[in-house]
Amino acid sequence: MAEEKDRTKEAEEEKEDSLTEETAQEEPPQEQSTEAPEEQTPKEDKAEKKEKKKKDKKQDAFKEKIEELEDRVKRQMAEFENFRRRTEKEKAAMFETGAKSVIEKILPVVDNFERGLASIPEGEQDGAVAQGMQMIYKQLMTELENLDVKPIPAVGEEFNPEFHNAVMQVESEEFESGVVAQELQKGYTYREGVVRHSMVAVVQ
Repeated sequence: MAEEKDRTKEAEEEKEDSLTEETAQEEPPQEQSTEAPEEQTPKEDKAEKKEKKKKDKKQDAFKEKIEELEDRVKRQMAEFENFRRRTEKEKAAMFETGAKSVIEKILPVVDNFERGLASIPEGEQDGAVAQGMQMIYKQLMTELENLDVKPIPAVGEEFNPEFHNAVMQVESEEFESGVVAQELQKGYTYREGVVRHSMVAVVQ
């Protein structure tokens, strides 16, 4: 009995070894990958360079267009700034012209006030009418001075054609030749310009 069991066990072991060998023969050996990495052909390399050149050209065109637009914007901004300055200058000139025109119309009123005050007799200068006229005249002159309207100095000043208009020549022991001896009509300046020249008599 023991011998039969040993024979049976040996037969089973031989059968298992036979199956293992068959299985090993059936499985093919794994092949190792020997493929080399793909290399770009000259044709593909040329196409890639051409594409890159095309992109660079397009970027250069975009940069050139951007620079052109920036230059155009800068020019328009400069033109607008010049227009704004020119407009402000023209507005200021128009204001100056309008102000001078109004002042020229007010000056004859000032002349009449001065003539009226000069014609008041000495005994009546303290009267209510004379005092009222004096107050109005002072107020008028104060407002003109606030507007930068100033009388032109005349008597005792050297004749200056930019400020004085000589209408006659006189002899004088008090003043030297070429000096204004008499003011016939008061002149005025507005800011830097002359609104009305002083009408004067100059010593010979």
